[in-house]
Order: sequence, then structure tokens, then C-alpha cells
Amino acid sequence: MANSPAIVSLGEPLIEFNRPKEGDGRTWLQGFGGDSQNVAIAAARQGATTGYLTSIGLDWMGDAFLELWKAEGVDASRVTRHPTAPTGVSFVTHSAAGHKFDYLRKNSAASLMTPETLAADYIAGAKFFHLSAIGQAISESARLTCAAAIATARQAGVKVSYDTNLRLRLWELDQARQVIDATIAQCDIALPSLDDSQQLTGLTAPDSIVDYYLGLGAPLVALKMGAEGSLIATKERRTRVPPFKVEAVDATGAGDTFDGALLARLLAGDAPDVAARYANVAAALSTTGYGAVTPIPPADPVLAALKSA
Repeated sequence: MANSPAIVSLGEPLIEFNRPKEGDGRTWLQGFGGDSQNVAIAAARQGATTGYLTSIGLDWMGDAFLELWKAEGVDASRVTRHPTAPTGVSFVTHSAAGHKFDYLRKNSAASLMTPETLAADYIAGAKFFHLSAIGQAISESARLTCAAAIATARQAGVKVSYDTNLRLRLWELDQARQVIDATIAQCDIALPSLDDSQQLTGLTAPDSIVDYYLGLGAPLVALKMGAEGSLIATKERRTRVPPFKVEAVDATGAGDTFDGALLARLLAGDAPDVAARYANVAAALSTTGYGAVTPIPPADPVLAALKSA
């Protein structure tokens, strides 16, 4: 078995170009995105050991990601590089309705991942394995790779963490529902957001949504409700965790910060509701700057904010 970090994440990284609301409309801030890699960085900044599984291009963007992961302490030793396919790109714009994503990701290196190239031993050596519905939606081969990774984790007794992150530009709602429900049934920690879940389940009330996902078989559901905080539930108990109030400028990556912070604190031994209080604060602080990665807070400001809350 591989000498793996405690948290291993799988998915697609995206070079990010973010256009600030107060800018001239032509200036873009280059950063980093991709939900699964955001989770790895968020957990690493809280003190957990993390690693990432993906494929990136032989381009400046792939080079930039390798430099980022080295600086963040995210193990990239099992990341592969595709000889011809590019690293994916995302563009983030802002309006009164919130943030909007546009992508250049078709036939990206990550979308060409296959089960045959999966580092199964690396997953089997972890404590938590994390993925999202985006990784399943980018291509059929990526979806099969995710399925193989989940099977590997379950066979090895590794807890599976899953974010239902819904991107309807990548697949039809009916297919998304089918795949996401089937994955929830195989995961240990379900990390849906309220708006995604309302589309996926047709339900509106947070408690009803939590009941639905618990009914599919997830032992722990952490429903992210943005400015309303989060709802943490098992079959035995549920806790509404209040939000932490900040002056938000960009919610890009906030849910991913929640995921990474929650996993890091569960790994450290926190009870789910205690871990969620920490994750709420980390996610809120991440909205006070632009971009998915740059504003993710390390542990010290989160702990300080928790004391002041």
C-alpha cells in the first residue's frame, strides 16, 4: 500500500481568470480553481496532509499547478501529464445575481483520465477519499475513473467524501440525478449545497433534503446553505450550524473551502457539528477576497474568528 496522505482528492483543476466587480471590465485576475483541488488546498491550510489525483497538460498552466501544489504542501507525486491535451480553464464573472462560470475544458487532460491509469494504491492508503459530481460530468472516461476510485476506497475501508456540485452545462439533469443518487448511496460523507439539492431532488426544505440523502444511505450529510449556515445530520441527530457573518465579495470556492475544512477537522477528531462550525467560518472568510484559492484561510484566522463569534 502506498505511503499516502490522509486526504486524497480526485478531479479536474482549472486555471482561473476572475473579473472583479469593481474593475474596468477588461482586467482579469489569474488564479486557480477546480473544486476538488480547492478542497485539497483548503484541507492542507487547516493542517491536514493532502494529495491530488488528476491529469494536467504539458503547458504553462500545468506547470503553474505543480508549483502551486508544492507551495501549498499538496502531494502531486501521482499527478500525470498528458502529452497533447491542455489543462482546463475557467472564467468567473460577477453580477447582482452572484458569480457565473464559463469554461474552456472540452477534451482537457483531466477529462481523458481512465480507470487503467488510476493510482488505486494511493487511494487505498488514505483516510478520506474526496470527489465531486463535476469530476463525473466532464466525460464518460472520467466518470468511470471516479467509479473505480470509489470502489477502491470502499474496498480498502477509506471513507468517501462527495460533493454534489451540479454543473448543468456538463450533463443533463436526469443523468446528473441518476449518477449523483447512486454515488450518495456509496459515500460516507455527503456534501450537497441547498440550491443544487433543490434542483436534484425537487424538494425545497433543508430537513426534507437531508432526509432524502440519509435515506439513500449516506451516514453523514452536511448540507451547505450559504448565508444560512449549514445543516449537519445523521440518522440519530441533526444540528443547524449558524453562519458566520462577513462582507462577502466573491463566493467562488466557498463550498470547497467548507468541504476541505470539514474533512480536516473530522480527521483531527472533531464531532461533525463541531467540525461544521469551523468549516462555516473558514468558508465565510474565503468569500472576503477574489478567486477560489487565494482567499482560503489557514487555521489561525479561522480559530481567531471562532473565538470572536
